[in-house]
Amino acid sequence: MTKDLTTSRIDRQNILNNEMAIEEIQGQANIQSIIFEGMPYLTKNMVAAFFDVEVRTIERYVSENADELISNGYTILRGQKLKDFIRCVNEQDVPDINVGNISTRTPQLAIFNFKAFLNIAMLLSESDRARILRQLILDIVIDLVNKQTGGGTKYINQRDRDFIDSFLQEENYRREFTDALRDCVDMGNVKYAIFTDKIYQSIFKEKAREYREILRLSKRESIRDTLYSEVLNLVASYECGLAALIKEQSEKLGRKLNNWEMDDIFRAFETLPLWKPLIHSARVKMSSRDLALRDAFHQRLQEYIQPLPPEEYQRYLGVEGQEVERLMAENQEVLKRLKERE
Repeated sequence: MTKDLTTSRIDRQNILNNEMAIEEIQGQANIQSIIFEGMPYLTKNMVAAFFDVEVRTIERYVSENADELISNGYTILRGQKLKDFIRCVNEQDVPDINVGNISTRTPQLAIFNFKAFLNIAMLLSESDRARILRQLILDIVIDLVNKQTGGGTKYINQRDRDFIDSFLQEENYRREFTDALRDCVDMGNVKYAIFTDKIYQSIFKEKAREYREILRLSKRESIRDTLYSEVLNLVASYECGLAALIKEQSEKLGRKLNNWEMDDIFRAFETLPLWKPLIHSARVKMSSRDLALRDAFHQRLQEYIQPLPPEEYQRYLGVEGQEVERLMAENQEVLKRLKERE
């Protein structure tokens, strides 16, 4: 999916929340800065000079995107903080032409940390240097994800320490559900695909076929192997609850249920108020993670997409995620036997 960082705040924030990517970009870009309190900072003059634009252009972008830039590290120094910054400028012997005409009489000064500097680069549409830096940013982010995941993100969900338990438990509830369909529903074998699709549509608005297309899965690849633990848990809850209702209604009537009766049961079940917060959370997690980590866009869930928090990148791309993936690979045969035994 092609990303236009100048127009998408979510895409910008997904990159800026990825601390591993920011560190890699900082190392490769090697931008001249002022070290203040152990961190690199740039003044408006330095930012304007780097992108070869007027200072007033930077000021206009700051004015139009103040909330976003402040949240990413843009700040205005006053009082003692400003005095300390000026002292750092003097100690590092930075020429006035780079930082602007500042002195002890300067009442305030706007500065950008490295994230805010990158934020400006993602916003600036009239600068060739910003365009080049945006491409470098995207290349580094793609390379980093590929490096951390061994070149593929299809099963990045399995880097979560909670995945294994959710995966095995869902298999048990799936069997309960399919047994209930087999023993209590008179619809032929098509019922398994129909009600699996109904569950998927109820939770994340997509049929199995649509989900496969978005994640580019082959017919042999299991959808459930790619679901995040929270989504698997919700699917299992649906299967467990529906199995119980199907059995109860079949026993009450003393016969198998027809398709109209099954539709009534499902409709009443999925509209229970208890599902609303769980479904909302699952949709946010699935759509947001897939866009940030898999570059997969769920159009039906577009309204739920949010920037991925920094801790999520650590969860799936950090050391812990790598360790979980290693354990999964080493114990594939054991997991397979557990699934078959349950």
